[in-house]
Amino acid sequence: MSNTIAVEVIATRILELRDKKVILDRDLAKLYGVSAKVLNQAVKRNMKRFPEDFMFQLSWEEVASLRSQIVTLNNPKPETSQRGRHIKYLPYAFTEYGVAMLSSVLNSERAIQVNILIMRAFTKLKEVLLTHKELTTKIEDLEKKYASHDEAIRTIFEAIKQLLEPPPVKQKPPIGFHTYDE
Repeated sequence: MSNTIAVEVIATRILELRDKKVILDRDLAKLYGVSAKVLNQAVKRNMKRFPEDFMFQLSWEEVASLRSQIVTLNNPKPETSQRGRHIKYLPYAFTEYGVAMLSSVLNSERAIQVNILIMRAFTKLKEVLLTHKELTTKIEDLEKKYASHDEAIRTIFEAIKQLLEPPPVKQKPPIGFHTYDE
């Protein structure tokens, strides 16, 4: 898998929760090639490294909201086991700083490579958001600039319509001799 594809795949895993861009523990675990349980155990052994702005645990309401937005835990085959449909523990969400800190907790070659790709994904997302904000600002500026032009354009069109209308036909006096009745 090339870095470009991997960065794009990782970028799809970045969510916005509590006004922060985060990646859930289960998604990080898949990327690192470990179980979410192993990842969370490593984090719990090093809790001093993960303050609130690095990592936080989701509430049940947030989990329910995520489930309604992203239906990933539904089992596609109803005849198969229902295992994995409901979570027992509230997941953790890692900010960009938390993901960077994970590289010191998970010290494997794969973890290092995945962390590099995740950092690139966060950077790419920031660039996209910045470009989006710049475009929004430019569009708003154009709307403000040309809002006053609307009335002027309407006036011009009215003038053009008047010019295109044929001139009114004047009543010509009748030709010939006239008798005047007194």
